[in-house]
Amino acid sequence: MNKDRVKLAVIGVGNMGSFHVRDLAKQATAELVAICDIDREKADRYASEFGVPAFYDYRDMLDRIALDGVVIATPHYDHTPISIDAFQRGLHVLVEKPIAVHVKDARKMIAAYQEARKARPDLVFAIMFQQRTYGFWRKIKSLIDDGELGKLVRATWIITDWFRTQAYYDSGGWRATWRGEGGGVLLNQCPHNLDLFQWFTGMPRLVAGFASIGKYHNIEVEDEVTGYFEYENGLVGHFITTTAESPGTNRLEIVGENGKLVFEDGKLTFVRNRQSMFTFSKTSKSAFDKVEAWEINIPYHHHGEGGHRFILENFAKAILFGEPLIARGEEGLNSLTLSNAMMLSSWLKKPVELPFDEDEYEARLMELVRTSRFQKPAPVTLDEDLNKSFGFH
Repeated sequence: MNKDRVKLAVIGVGNMGSFHVRDLAKQATAELVAICDIDREKADRYASEFGVPAFYDYRDMLDRIALDGVVIATPHYDHTPISIDAFQRGLHVLVEKPIAVHVKDARKMIAAYQEARKARPDLVFAIMFQQRTYGFWRKIKSLIDDGELGKLVRATWIITDWFRTQAYYDSGGWRATWRGEGGGVLLNQCPHNLDLFQWFTGMPRLVAGFASIGKYHNIEVEDEVTGYFEYENGLVGHFITTTAESPGTNRLEIVGENGKLVFEDGKLTFVRNRQSMFTFSKTSKSAFDKVEAWEINIPYHHHGEGGHRFILENFAKAILFGEPLIARGEEGLNSLTLSNAMMLSSWLKKPVELPFDEDEYEARLMELVRTSRFQKPAPVTLDEDLNKSFGFH
């Protein structure tokens, strides 16, 4: 593309969309040219603040405004139809997490993108996985990719510091409902963690999930989940999360033959074995000795921000200059697969192999939507700093 700035519109200016509007307004490589939200008051307010037109139907906006691409920050179910419409018009797309509510919808988005690329090979599809820009996660990724751990044997993430109050769940009529959001902690809070998990370890062959529905909150979706993963190479994984635990824990352990990586409380530690534990086990003449190991504090550089602006900038530069994407949109399928698989396993009360039956998942989800009798109180408006949510999650 032979120009200096890309023309982008933000669709959905709720919690995250309002952040993206502010970040885009500061970008040197992007120009905010329109805002769209079905909430007219929100659309008008942000449009007035940033001096761009407001729209209340994204189709109307796409028909009337000259755009290069869109940033989609709507409720989850809307990601699929909006993305598909944008691709069919030859527009670049950056979508908020999760890519979709269920895997079949994500595949529809990816298929529409691939079809659109036949006419526009340079079309860009990205997803807002800004945690891939965090220094500590990037360091862990590089250590694994460089073979420092050797063969991986276990990955365990206890991520229970996603604490949310009842007031949080009451603050949006769509939030934490099957019809409005399509899921709970796995679909709202944990897509980043699940993306990072598969980024580090790859995808498992088998998933077992144990999910509790509204165990600690007055909601109809999951607020506590334990997942177990098995991989083709023998690696096992554990994923434990909830929105009900305070103070909660955020501890990631990744174990390989050459030692153990631990990230907790901002500290990255590598307990490095002097030799492979597999070799030591086979050759040692002692029944109880352990491999000699050294505890090393691993340095890293972290930008200290939420990271969303880096993804927006990367998206614009990918369009303008062909810069490689930090997170390609298609990669959103992996974390969603893990989320859906854990829920399907919990519903079936047995492990599921990947790929799982996507038609069955969709049918069960739509039945929950159809039969829901859950009534939410009138939405409560919260004046909160959303930056509190980012931290080291």
